[in-house]
Amino acid sequence: MGLLTEGSPLTWEETKKLSQHVREHGIEQFINLYSRLKDRQGDILKWGDEVEYMIVKFDDENQRATVSLKAQEILAQLNEKELANPTEVKSLWRPEYAAYMVEGTPGKPYGGLMAHFNVVEANMRYRRQEVVALLAENETVMSITSFPRLGTPNFTTPPYETTPDDESSAARSLYFPDQAIYPGHPRFKTLTRNIRQRRNEKVSIDLPIFIDQNTKLPVEGSSSDKPNFVHLDAMGFGMGCCCLQMTFQACNINEARTLYDQLTPLCPIMLAFTAASPAYRGYLTDTDCRWNVISASVDCRTAEERGEKPLKENQFRIFKSRYDSIDSYLSPAGEKYNDVPLVYDKKIYQRLIDGEIDHLLAQHIAHLFIRDSVSLFSEKVHQNDKEDTDHFENIQSTNWQTMRFKPPPPNSPIGWRVEFRPCETQLTDFENAAIVCFIVLLTRVILSYQLNFLIPISKVDQNMQNCQKRDAVRQGKFWFRKNITGTNAGTTTIENGLNDTLNNTNEENIDDEYELMTIDQIINGKGTFPGLVPLIHSYLGSMDVDADTHCTIQQYLKLIQRRASGELLTTASWIRQEIINHPDYNHDSVISEKINYDLLKKSKEIQDGLRLCPELLGYHNSSKTTDNIPAAIEKHLTKKCN
Repeated sequence: MGLLTEGSPLTWEETKKLSQHVREHGIEQFINLYSRLKDRQGDILKWGDEVEYMIVKFDDENQRATVSLKAQEILAQLNEKELANPTEVKSLWRPEYAAYMVEGTPGKPYGGLMAHFNVVEANMRYRRQEVVALLAENETVMSITSFPRLGTPNFTTPPYETTPDDESSAARSLYFPDQAIYPGHPRFKTLTRNIRQRRNEKVSIDLPIFIDQNTKLPVEGSSSDKPNFVHLDAMGFGMGCCCLQMTFQACNINEARTLYDQLTPLCPIMLAFTAASPAYRGYLTDTDCRWNVISASVDCRTAEERGEKPLKENQFRIFKSRYDSIDSYLSPAGEKYNDVPLVYDKKIYQRLIDGEIDHLLAQHIAHLFIRDSVSLFSEKVHQNDKEDTDHFENIQSTNWQTMRFKPPPPNSPIGWRVEFRPCETQLTDFENAAIVCFIVLLTRVILSYQLNFLIPISKVDQNMQNCQKRDAVRQGKFWFRKNITGTNAGTTTIENGLNDTLNNTNEENIDDEYELMTIDQIINGKGTFPGLVPLIHSYLGSMDVDADTHCTIQQYLKLIQRRASGELLTTASWIRQEIINHPDYNHDSVISEKINYDLLKKSKEIQDGLRLCPELLGYHNSSKTTDNIPAAIEKHLTKKCN
């Protein structure tokens, strides 16, 4: 969720008055940080995952399922181990936006050993069991992306009424009560209130309904001009969804910029691949992903900034929400593919240039800083710009984009990092671990083989919209680079790369470099295009991999290949199929309490390994995952380090 500063939250009017102060000091903090750490070298590969979970309660007598608002209580118990022994815990737990959500990460980052790929799933399983141990018998923790009946009457336990007319309400939603927002940190309600007040109206999210033979129009709650859409009106409908994210430490800033760029075209591919959220507010929709929902749920742009009125009170016409896909590449190789005009603050840009930040990074930061702060605490207004970075992180961490470029924290052993953010959570630890290991292996292949995935940013944007359509894995086509094994200039130095860019007339035709492909072709290959999984197999063939790890990785890659080919369903397609085939479904797009209950019960049995689901997982989904790196491998590593 980003920076969790402790303190007293300011009102929107107070925050608004200090927005320029935050921007100016945030930029000074970044310049100082960059000056100290730009030449940092030699950091080793470290990586980790973040899985967000929902706490679900089953009422077996009435055959209802609700989200349980006990995250604060659970987190207090989960954090006891970390407080007692922070360096030895196997998992770390943090709050998320909703009062029914928790976020779990490994206790320590994984490293460069191949054997670490065999630990991921076991750690995810440990995390899940750790939460379950604190829950009542009729409760469970689930890695589902969206709760199908979120926003329907009494969808929470305990139940609460909405208060849309109450001026003290943070969301003022017709469907999502304030009590469903995590109460243990003021950031979450402050963001909700300030985003709504900055926008001068509630957020508005309209999802096309899945039209079935008995679907009744207009949809309840929809506007007269959008009768075919399911209307949502609160931050909770987006930030109350769960996702799966990965962070990688690079050896230096140049490698981080290369990874940031090369992973960007993969974001829509992996969003389609992990699609898991076809249902909202008790309706089946005609979309499979959460992305546009969460983007609109935090869209604080005014009507002027959205282009609906001439600019008068605001400075910029802003083309995307602050939660969206990235707008520019950062490495020299990516410069010529930055074909979308970038809106950025020219004064901030010039200050960054004067602070010896190069053009590509300066325009990226100046673009992030067209946003206002939407959450500020009185204790953090005045800071030491040479040592603190809270003002920089205030803006950086509330630009929730598909990729995040992360500078090292001050006075920390942590290096330059990138965060991969598009993926939706899957039902099982096996699936989530497979996706994490696939992406991490891809980063190793990208750097080892100097792969080049770059396509114009405008094509990535098109892919981001197409990937959210129903059954995009099997039905969709996406722009992707034809030749990914050619020379990748992203490994050149920043200085040389920028000189090359300035000397480039941009007259070369790049349209021949990419074409429309299916996800099957991208993942598994076609003709002369090798495919991502075959490239990983080639890379693994050159590595020393122990037998158990090799077995586990092969099971993961088999899942990736079979789902990409359409042989296995995405989670979204499976959920849609379960709803449509339920005996109580009336072909009216409505998800009743009974349908929701049965769907989540079956999902729980699948996640717990009590029910086979060959259409989603296949029959061979067992891995040799283990809780620890084998002692012999650890000993070998220690010898190499010494």
